[in-house]
Amino acid sequence: MSFDTSTLYLIATMLAAMLGGMLVLFGRQENIAALKWWGAAYLLGSAAVAIWTIWGPTLGMLASLVLTSIGFFACGMVWNAARVFHGRKLLWPGLVLGPLVWIATMMTLAPRDASIRLSMGAAIVAIYAALTASELWSERRRDMQRRWPTIAIPALHGFVLLLPILLGVYLRPYDANFSNSIWVTVFSVELVLYAIGTVFVIFMLVSDRTVAAHKSAASTDPLTGLFNRRGFSEACARVIEREAIAGRPVTVMIFDIDHFKSINDRFGHPAGDEILKLFAVVISSNLRLSDLSGRIGGEEFAALLPCSLEEGVIVAERMRRTFESSDIVCEEGPVDTTVSIGVAGGPAGTELEVLLAAADTALYQAKRTGRNKVEAAEELPLSLENWRRKSAGTTSADRAKPAVA
Repeated sequence: MSFDTSTLYLIATMLAAMLGGMLVLFGRQENIAALKWWGAAYLLGSAAVAIWTIWGPTLGMLASLVLTSIGFFACGMVWNAARVFHGRKLLWPGLVLGPLVWIATMMTLAPRDASIRLSMGAAIVAIYAALTASELWSERRRDMQRRWPTIAIPALHGFVLLLPILLGVYLRPYDANFSNSIWVTVFSVELVLYAIGTVFVIFMLVSDRTVAAHKSAASTDPLTGLFNRRGFSEACARVIEREAIAGRPVTVMIFDIDHFKSINDRFGHPAGDEILKLFAVVISSNLRLSDLSGRIGGEEFAALLPCSLEEGVIVAERMRRTFESSDIVCEEGPVDTTVSIGVAGGPAGTELEVLLAAADTALYQAKRTGRNKVEAAEELPLSLENWRRKSAGTTSADRAKPAVA
């Protein structure tokens, strides 16, 4: 069974043009620069391949050289689109390096060296495919199980393109019929599959990023940028589990901005919001990267630190002093910026609810004895897990007792 290579190329270019237009439209609607780059690359590359396929025999050498250079430029755009998608800078030299290498090759080789020119072109595209796979490989936010299609598709494309080099240049370097060999047919079929597969990968990446953005929005306080109560609890559970495996203690703090209601009443809610944002900055600037913080209520914040209670008290006192010395002044006068802090620490594996309950008790003590101070919990309440087991055991025993007449 034989395939008409020109027909396969036209099918591939029509499909690529359709997908490119869809990517550009979607990129404009969602304001995603990488999608517009990907779409423009598809449109540019498909136009160049279509013109070369239909009018190639009638075109002069200069026109053919320009068209193929545009195709390689489109490959460079795909690579740079992957960089843009992952927040990296454009590499403008990489866009033009492939076309320049191709032009230099065409200017130095004789017209009879068709197989070498074909192999050089395949090598340029294969290198761009490898660079694209490398950009996707360096993205560490995705686990390996879900990331493998984004790497495998461009890598496979590069491998197929390298087959003409391995089998053509080294085994049959002077075969004049090499351009009509089975490898050209394989490449044209693979080009169709690659166009579809790449768009599938692109939309998979966009979908994953959208899901991640929604998850972040669901767990982040929009005013301060810290975790909300849900996000803080989920993140703390992971840290507590990690520290429990290592046998290290953890410490929890609860912060309550003093007289916050009177600040809102006197200076207005916009001033109150600025105070909340200021305190969020104070927390973030005084914590390590391994520490967690979140806004768990109106003017209440919390933090979890993988450290001992003594170390946590020192950090809490530093934050209290920093916030107190903010010296904010509004039109109505100076704003008191003080905070009461309750601190509780526990051994490895202590549940977050237990630590929060103990820290809340210490916070109440700080507020009751004058505010603007740090209080440490003297002891932890009964472990909630143990309490549940004890309660379940008591209930079962009560049910087992015989009824008294």
